[in-house]
Amino acid sequence: MRNPFPSSLLRTLAIAAFTLAASAAFAAPKNPVVATKEGAVRGVRSGGIDRYLGIPYAAAPVGDLRWQPPQPHGRWTGVRDATRFADHCPQGASPFGLASTSEDCLFLNVFTPARGGDGSDKADDGDGASDGDRAGDEGEEGLPVMVWIHGGALLVGESDDYDPVRLVQQGVLVVTLNYRLGVLGFFAHPALSAGSPDHTSGNDGLMDQQAALRWVQRNIAAFGGDRHRVTIFGESAGGLSVHSQLASPLSAGLFHRAIVQSGAYALSQPSLAQAETQGSAVASLAGCAAQTAACLRAASVETLLAALAATRTASVVPDVDGKVLTQTIGAAFASGQFNRVPVIEGSNHDEWRLFVALDFDLVSGRLMPAQYTSAIAATLGVPLPTAAFLASRYLVASYPSTDLALSALGTDAIFACNSRKAVRLLSQYVPTHAYEFNDENAPQLFLPPVSFPYGSAHASEIQYLLNLRSQIPHPALTADQERLSTAMVGYWTNFARLGDPNWLGTPFWPAYERATDTMQSLVAPAPARESGFAADHKCEFWAPTP
Repeated sequence: MRNPFPSSLLRTLAIAAFTLAASAAFAAPKNPVVATKEGAVRGVRSGGIDRYLGIPYAAAPVGDLRWQPPQPHGRWTGVRDATRFADHCPQGASPFGLASTSEDCLFLNVFTPARGGDGSDKADDGDGASDGDRAGDEGEEGLPVMVWIHGGALLVGESDDYDPVRLVQQGVLVVTLNYRLGVLGFFAHPALSAGSPDHTSGNDGLMDQQAALRWVQRNIAAFGGDRHRVTIFGESAGGLSVHSQLASPLSAGLFHRAIVQSGAYALSQPSLAQAETQGSAVASLAGCAAQTAACLRAASVETLLAALAATRTASVVPDVDGKVLTQTIGAAFASGQFNRVPVIEGSNHDEWRLFVALDFDLVSGRLMPAQYTSAIAATLGVPLPTAAFLASRYLVASYPSTDLALSALGTDAIFACNSRKAVRLLSQYVPTHAYEFNDENAPQLFLPPVSFPYGSAHASEIQYLLNLRSQIPHPALTADQERLSTAMVGYWTNFARLGDPNWLGTPFWPAYERATDTMQSLVAPAPARESGFAADHKCEFWAPTP
């Protein structure tokens, strides 16, 4: 049968097809490769952002390395795949983290603006890194670096819940990391202390964070980052971790600015001896009545998690071990014996509403007035007579419901006034910018609806800075909330860039002054100055002005 198409048309179609295929191949992003000190990693490029996921920053803390300081990770040959998140650290399931039993969890993730075109025309030097991926070598100024430390009461959480695309789009490089949690990260025990060269235990999770920061110092230039402009930031237990790194002498020189979001809830830490006593109780529940390190290291992850859960521990904290922490966080800030870098510090107006929902409404229903005093005692760990006195300072009749009365008390006692205290101490020594997040209509991403509005509850500000995994259906930010988000992203990234949050396009935010005692109120649509924080939260009662 005769071909109905002339040969000239066929040649034209063939050339066009070849041209389109070649153009598509040239335009298709090539997964970027970077050479770290430990070996090359290949990430993934999408949406103008290069993501390098699941990079090990320390050896797996398994076997004899359980409850040891993080050890260096060995080099690898070839190019390591870094296109998906790695395992996160052991924890039970919760609204704030996915269950895991993998101790091989010391991984971090690097997010950068895409560099070097599409990467398809770069020569490879044989070590897996192309010439186009070498921008940012030492001696060449790179992008500001922001290192996110996740929250979760030091018990739960993982790095891969947080997508920093909004920050990266402003020209910063973001690192997120896992660190050991709970019974594997903050477990002090006499047998472990005895086997330590420094006779310490209990702060392995903080040392993991420091190991990640040392990785940043070694490697971030290869990703285009400036190791001399590293900002650590975190929320809740991540904020407590930032406070701890400010106070730790082992962190000196590893970072240059710090942002604390709702992290001032524990300005005092237990002594090593107190923490060891608590650890001995956990060891007994784990079946180690002889209290030996060998028994503890032989116990399964599941057994250890169950033992800690049996103590009904709601959160853990670091201990003053004489090495990682030589004094409490509050004492370090009061004395000026901390790593002196510029700080942003703040809290949310309705922090404790999240916990009232989690501990009461979602367990047994809304609180009744008759339950109020006992709920205060359980919240603060105080005797009933003390709780009754506190109830007289926060009368149920002054609030729309018993739940909101307890929420106000918990917010003031645990978060707000401790945050202000930290600000007042820090500002004596370093430039400090104080804020209160106060969007009463912030979407709730963690818990289902309850009998009261969540308001600006604990963790509700994160979604204005980072895209956050959520299992709860929730509305998108409104146009006014997006404007607030833009301002907050601007503040945070300007601070990482300059050590000051102010730049064109954001409402002016002056540094905190003890005499005026004003803060930046992060409200939609635009931040404004706030002067009534101390009175609103009864701070002269909870934390008299230092």
